[in-house]
Amino acid sequence: MSDVTENLKFEIEVDCKYLDHQSKPDSEQYVFAYTINIINRSEVSAQLLRRHWIITDANGDEQEVKGDGVIGEQPHIEPGESYQYTSGAILKTPLGTMQGSYQMKDANGEEFDAPIPLFSLTKPGVLN
Repeated sequence: MSDVTENLKFEIEVDCKYLDHQSKPDSEQYVFAYTINIINRSEVSAQLLRRHWIITDANGDEQEVKGDGVIGEQPHIEPGESYQYTSGAILKTPLGTMQGSYQMKDANGEEFDAPIPLFSLTKPGVLN
């Protein structure tokens, strides 16, 4: 697999929310939802094949998640188009981070990684 080349640009936008009604702080269970928007800024279509996440809580404990597609799908994203989905993560602390990559395959059959930048999962009021 190669890095994203100049003509294969994917922008990853993330929006996170703490789910108070599903969380159980007394049991060290902090639930977060995140919405990902993947925008194809390149000139060729590509399919999202796999995901790779590294989820880290405030204690430094890491969870590594790998799997096919996202939410049961392996979407094709055309040039100028985007794909959005919502998923979730459960941490043992009210603060953590996620980062990773999507393994993609372009219309020519070449596989490449689209990096997912580091983002925070934070319960409101934890950071003043």
